[in-house]
Amino acid sequence: MTSNLSLVALATTCYFPLIAFAADATPTEQSPFTSSAELGFLYKTGNTRSADINAGFNVKYEKDQWLSTLNFNILAKKTATEVDGKKSLNTTEQKWTIDSKTNYTLDVSSKNYMYGNVFYEDNRFTSYDSQSSVSAGWGRNWYKTDKASFFADIGPGFKRDVTKATDTVPSETSTSLIVQAQMLYLRQINEHVEFKQTLSAKLATDSGENSTYKAVSSITTKLIETLQLKFTITLDYNTKVDADKEKLDTQTSVTLVYSF
Repeated sequence: MTSNLSLVALATTCYFPLIAFAADATPTEQSPFTSSAELGFLYKTGNTRSADINAGFNVKYEKDQWLSTLNFNILAKKTATEVDGKKSLNTTEQKWTIDSKTNYTLDVSSKNYMYGNVFYEDNRFTSYDSQSSVSAGWGRNWYKTDKASFFADIGPGFKRDVTKATDTVPSETSTSLIVQAQMLYLRQINEHVEFKQTLSAKLATDSGENSTYKAVSSITTKLIETLQLKFTITLDYNTKVDADKEKLDTQTSVTLVYSF
């Protein structure tokens, strides 16, 4: 629990520059903060009973040479199971993640930036109780127009994986230096529809340690000024998992997003 709190605290430090800038802002200035909350829910009855919930909260700060984001997501699923003739809804999937990143553009006219990134994930139904990482490095806004933009960055980092205990094997903690590479592509298809693609890789430098890859594709459609419909496909890949686990996890979701 102490390590979890430390990671959350570290993620919060990415927002220290935000506090200083917010204090200088005048009431007439447009707020540099934008926020959104999303929620998706699915409940099945009949031959199969299950309940799924997917929720998230996102904050973005952009002012002068600073760009900071904080994303929190949670997924929970309950499925009907039968034990001794009695049916009940039991949790079959539960995951939450927090991802914080701050970019600082080196000068106003430059496309280059320095970044810091903190990530933590708690997933009950994988080979790992938790996976976390910190990274810092250099990035560049390689392409930007009114309709599209492409960012990519790379840097060294450190990750920590805590394996899940079994009846015969206790939980283990492994740490490793990593090289982290990330990219973000945004495309405004029209005034109502936006496409977003992110890719990230955390390559362990130690032989035999777990490396992770993640791809998230989403299409967001504006329903009204502050309400959008979002369709997302997420691919998560771990190179080292238990024999009874798949290396690739996929998740497809449809959520309503409220921006404020």
